[in-house]
Amino acid sequence: MVTVTINGVSVSVPEGTTILDAAASARIEIPNLCYLKDINEISACRVCCVEIEGEGKLVPSCNNVVSEGMVIHTNSPRVREARRTNVELILSQHDNKCATCVRSGTCRLQKVANDLGVLRIPYPSDLARGKKAFWTTTFPLYRDTNKCIKCMRCVQVCDKVQSLSVWDVSGSGSRTTIDVSGNRFIKESDCSLCGQCITHCPTGALRERDDTAKAFAALAAPDKVTVVQIAPAVRTAWGEAFGMESGSVTVGQLVAALRQMGADYVFDTTFSADLTIMEEGTELLHRLQAGDLSSQPMFTSCCPGWVRFLKSQFPEMTGRLSTAKSPQQMFGAVAKTWLAKRLGVDPKNIFSISVMPCVAKKAESELPGMQSEVGCDVDLVLTTRELARMMRAENIAVPSLEESAFDSPLGDGSGAGVIFGATGGVMEAALRTAYFLVTGENPPADAFREVRDDGRSKGWREATFDLAGTPVRCAVASGLGNARRLIRALRRGEVQYEFVEVMACPGGCAGGGGQPVDGSDREKAAPRGAVLYDLDRKAELRFSHENPAVQALYQEYLDAPCSEKAEHLLHCDHFAWQMPQNR
Repeated sequence: MVTVTINGVSVSVPEGTTILDAAASARIEIPNLCYLKDINEISACRVCCVEIEGEGKLVPSCNNVVSEGMVIHTNSPRVREARRTNVELILSQHDNKCATCVRSGTCRLQKVANDLGVLRIPYPSDLARGKKAFWTTTFPLYRDTNKCIKCMRCVQVCDKVQSLSVWDVSGSGSRTTIDVSGNRFIKESDCSLCGQCITHCPTGALRERDDTAKAFAALAAPDKVTVVQIAPAVRTAWGEAFGMESGSVTVGQLVAALRQMGADYVFDTTFSADLTIMEEGTELLHRLQAGDLSSQPMFTSCCPGWVRFLKSQFPEMTGRLSTAKSPQQMFGAVAKTWLAKRLGVDPKNIFSISVMPCVAKKAESELPGMQSEVGCDVDLVLTTRELARMMRAENIAVPSLEESAFDSPLGDGSGAGVIFGATGGVMEAALRTAYFLVTGENPPADAFREVRDDGRSKGWREATFDLAGTPVRCAVASGLGNARRLIRALRRGEVQYEFVEVMACPGGCAGGGGQPVDGSDREKAAPRGAVLYDLDRKAELRFSHENPAVQALYQEYLDAPCSEKAEHLLHCDHFAWQMPQNR
């Protein structure tokens, strides 16, 4: 152990601990902007500088380690003056119109500037103009050049965690900035739209395309029947946008808020998650029995970020994806067919809105094959953050909301559908139903919990399960860097599986790129996922095949899983579109 003195407090920490972490262990906050533990430790912003007695220069605390007897001052007059100057210089190249920024209130730069009492900027403004500031307004991911502080977080997250390297440094000297790598436009890149760059950006430089105006217009249109679906992972995180802890507000309160906003019907995407399991689980068994999985696995297809990744990085493996549509798209397809008939509504008048923890869902809803003769299956996708902004605009008092039930018949979901929002949840739900389809009996509900992400796994989790005498080797990966390593291991013949679940975002949808950002660096996928598993444990129904609404859908409309009608409505052709670089 090493003992140091920080602001007069004696602190003992393990050898090799950074000054920043040593201070944090004593609950002494050192402000920082660019630092991201184990990912971005380049001390680019210099905001975390501290004074060490005996040292002539201030040093960044994020990448300097403590030594025995070190005496550190984190907020001396010298430190405060240097920190203020650094922040003022950053602000001189930053669009400071906080009132029109989506990150106002959760922006790290805003907080540091406020804490330092910065009221004016003594340096001339130096913002990008013309083509240098241009960014397309139609792509689901939006970047504001003049809000970028060149912290490199997006570059490092995309490179080290997601392995795509979409972002890179552009220019030099005072003109250095961040842009799409390879001198490409974002629409030409292999961006998976996972949104991890957004959630790790300390400012409002990155965000999702704002579709709230379209949503407000649809909710107010008298000739539209607005049908809203809420994804499983949204229920555990939406309250965070209002300063509440994960899972502290209920999905029933969210349903009530949507009704106040003018939604005609509010349904639960866990219904179509159960439906996805019926189709995907049946497809798995069909492929298994046909010998199609003897050398290569079937991949899950419910995560559009993962699908984009596979099609751009390993296009030759596209055929290994399940053909089942994602729960979002299955819901949209059912809403404009079976539901429309039940409600006695012309499908052309239904406007289908989904609330998702994901940015890639915006692109998914616009893909070829995700439409019918009456239009898109899903007309509009909102992230959890966008919905929170709409609720604020409507002045909805979240704490006082009384719970409201989902509408019927697409409001019923099982615990298996709920855990779709956590890493391993899709695999576990599918195996529960696959076991029943093979044996005619339900397994213990937690029989396949071995594939759950425990928050400590590196790479991917794997397990082998017995389905009536047939061993099924399974793997679960979250984060695209892990997915890349898994696929390379498959191609080298180092591992072999029959069924593989991949989620683009670390921790799955619970850690999705469309979830609330609170301005801290706390990774929240694990606690959000724990809330979902707790909801599953308490659920009356824990098997997708026992969902009465799903059973009614098959009896009244689809006949059976993977029937000709189900194939037409609930499955898609992954070869119907290409990623830009593969066209």
